Amino acid sequence: MLQIKDLVFDAWGRRFFDQATVTLPKDAKVGLVGRNGVGKSTLFKLILGQLSHGSGDISLPKAARIGSVDQEHPATPVTLLDTVLEADVERADLLARLDTAEPEALGDIYNRLIEIDADRAPSRAAEILAGLGFSNADLARPMAEFSGGWRMRVALAASLFAEPDLLLLDEPTNYLDLEGALWLEARLRKYPNTAIVISHDRELLNNSVDHILHLKDGKLDLYPGGYDNFEHQLSEKLRLQEATRVKIEARRAHLQSFVDRFRAKASKATQAQSRLKMIAKLPPVAAVIEDHVSPFTLPSPERPLPPPLVRLEGAAVGYGGPPILKRLNLRLDLDDRIGLLGVNGAGKSTFAKLVAGALDVDAGTLHRSSRLKVGWFHQHQIEAMDPTDTPLEIIRRAMPEATESKRRSKLAQFGLGFEKVETTVADLSGGERARLLLNMVAMEAPHLLILDEPTNHLDIDSRRALLDALNDYEGAVILITHDRSLMELVADRLWLAADGGIEPFDGDMEDYARFVLDRARMAARAPTQVQAEPEPSPPPPPAPRAKVPTGNARRRVESAETALAKASALVADLDRQLTDPATFAKDPGKAAELGRKRAAAQAAVEAAEAEWLAAQEAYEALTAAS
Repeated sequence: MLQIKDLVFDAWGRRFFDQATVTLPKDAKVGLVGRNGVGKSTLFKLILGQLSHGSGDISLPKAARIGSVDQEHPATPVTLLDTVLEADVERADLLARLDTAEPEALGDIYNRLIEIDADRAPSRAAEILAGLGFSNADLARPMAEFSGGWRMRVALAASLFAEPDLLLLDEPTNYLDLEGALWLEARLRKYPNTAIVISHDRELLNNSVDHILHLKDGKLDLYPGGYDNFEHQLSEKLRLQEATRVKIEARRAHLQSFVDRFRAKASKATQAQSRLKMIAKLPPVAAVIEDHVSPFTLPSPERPLPPPLVRLEGAAVGYGGPPILKRLNLRLDLDDRIGLLGVNGAGKSTFAKLVAGALDVDAGTLHRSSRLKVGWFHQHQIEAMDPTDTPLEIIRRAMPEATESKRRSKLAQFGLGFEKVETTVADLSGGERARLLLNMVAMEAPHLLILDEPTNHLDIDSRRALLDALNDYEGAVILITHDRSLMELVADRLWLAADGGIEPFDGDMEDYARFVLDRARMAARAPTQVQAEPEPSPPPPPAPRAKVPTGNARRRVESAETALAKASALVADLDRQLTDPATFAKDPGKAAELGRKRAAAQAAVEAAEAEWLAAQEAYEALTAAS
């Protein structure tokens, strides 16, 4: 589908691509990965023609349509549904031509509308919008009424609806909540054309893509499978590269030793020259240099407080008007790791402000220790940073009594070296700003850490470093994130914000994922409040029919459920083996074999899910008919 050959691109005083070559299979779902700043977004701009490369070639099939989500949709008076429908340019053009076309051309226009399934377009658009968190009532609202974050979702919905031949998505989950990210995972799996996704979301890269495109040192390497498979393959590749380098260097040293000993002897001169030629022919093999990721510094509280840290009894909180959250009866202890779930607007951030002390209760009671120290990170802190500030100036204000060397040492612990300490915030990457703020909010060893979307600007390795730091931290944690992997590995209890309250969620993240996708399917099936075109009058009700037998359909559902359970159990067992270090210590080659088995088992799970859905829908249809 996409072919890149010998691509070279230099800009801003550095080389981003150096003879990079790759060919993507047709209809592949590709995760583009690499450390922050290596040029992933730059590659998208080169593909879109927004930047001109120095040499090489980027080619696509003739007339291929490319779609991307570069910025939020503008605030226009056009309704939400019509905005998304307009993304299908061909359908909009055909409908516009109906008003002015000659009678003899109408037949061709209607035939083409039938071919592209134009009648289903409003329901398809409504389904996508429901999955991204919009309600049926939102469909008739003008775009001007939505905030910037929601208009970013509209831009994503429009791209998914248009189904371009090549879809480019740059960190699409950054402006989605966990529910939207879960829906997008499922949607990308079923995307009918080629898609390239820049993402640091491990779950999305494992569940939604079938290839990983790795960008490093100006080169592009394509690996089959999801992110876990990529990690295993890359590890094996680097091990073999290092083993080859050691052998070649040993051979080079042996030949050079002969040359050094006998170069001056006339009787051995010919052999010495021969060995010099052999040395020249030995291929250079670069030493494997592991990328260093600075750890996060999250000091634990020195003296624990008596439980509970926070207790809410019949509490309500808002912003002066009707309460956003009410009937809150919750307790938080020092060893709690709470994952806070819920759609955007359900009150998660309001709850974080309440616990952090930024809001007071409007009703009920809030009990907290007077000695409670809270470290609160939220994504808007990054946006609110003074662009002319520097890390050194920020740490000076936080450590006014410390010496300059101690301040610089503290920044080095944060992962900001000497070359970054006096760089302005405007010139720091998003990941560097997030790293600075995350370490700053935890610097005084708080009893409670509240983290609201802490991973938005962190790459996968930095997310793993944050996970390690959180697992070592001995205080309480409230985590709000769309990163499913981080939520699963940090939170030991889940709370759900919904319907104006917060209640414990009975289940794990797998249960919640099923709950979210089921809810999205139900919302998509709900009657749409806006119709693109008038519908014909409904037909008269059918005559009563005899009861339809459902026994076989029910047994098919039960059989599909059994097959799905077995396939899921096999995947869980393989995951257990793949995460066990002993597996790699005993037999490194076994990891690749287990990775292939896991990919096959995951395919079996997806096939079983599809069979179960088909069987369940057939059974429901028969039940309704009877």
